[in-house]
Amino acid sequence: MLIAFIRAVILLVTVMLSLRLMGKRQIGELQPTELVTTILLSEVAAVPMQDNDIPMFNSIVAVCVLVGVEILLGAVSVKSDRLRSVMQGNSVMLIKDGVLDQKNMKKLRYNLDDVLEALRQKDVFDIADVQYAFAETNGSLSVLLKPEKRPLSAEDAGKSPADTGVAAAVVMDGKLIDAKLAECGVTERQIRHIIEKAGVKQKDVFLLTVNKLGQVNLIERDNGL
Repeated sequence: MLIAFIRAVILLVTVMLSLRLMGKRQIGELQPTELVTTILLSEVAAVPMQDNDIPMFNSIVAVCVLVGVEILLGAVSVKSDRLRSVMQGNSVMLIKDGVLDQKNMKKLRYNLDDVLEALRQKDVFDIADVQYAFAETNGSLSVLLKPEKRPLSAEDAGKSPADTGVAAAVVMDGKLIDAKLAECGVTERQIRHIIEKAGVKQKDVFLLTVNKLGQVNLIERDNGL
């Protein structure tokens, strides 16, 4: 039992480190080669976990080879458009000026339900509102609305909104995050003053964020949870 536990931990750490080397991506963002590599990694690691008679070293070597090939292909594809096209494919236009490209739909084996569902996920409920839509290589759909259907931006209104920066989480779960103070240009003393002014104790603060303009968002802990 102890041997099985140790083998499982070693293989788990190896696979986790391998995935870290491949880079951070969500499953829906994986390119075809990355998805295949991820599936193979799980299969290679699972077999020696189930059978202690299989040498673990062989699996570790296989994991390293898979990750090495994936990293190498990624590096080469950055330099080679042709290889990148072969390994990852190219974006394909599905809609132009509100008209579906049925030839490309057939090529990608997309049906109407697939396209309509993907549009709804982009908060688009009428194909006629779409100027361009592309099926990306990771399976997602990129949509550009017609000019008259796009949300009004600050630029359209002739305004220049102030740069608020990224709201820094300076207090999380009752703990002060010192490293975040410099990001929003505040001091620990100022943060404690903000908490006191809100009439709460620091330990009861679930989340406190501050941006570059000094705008504060304080969320108290729900003691009922």
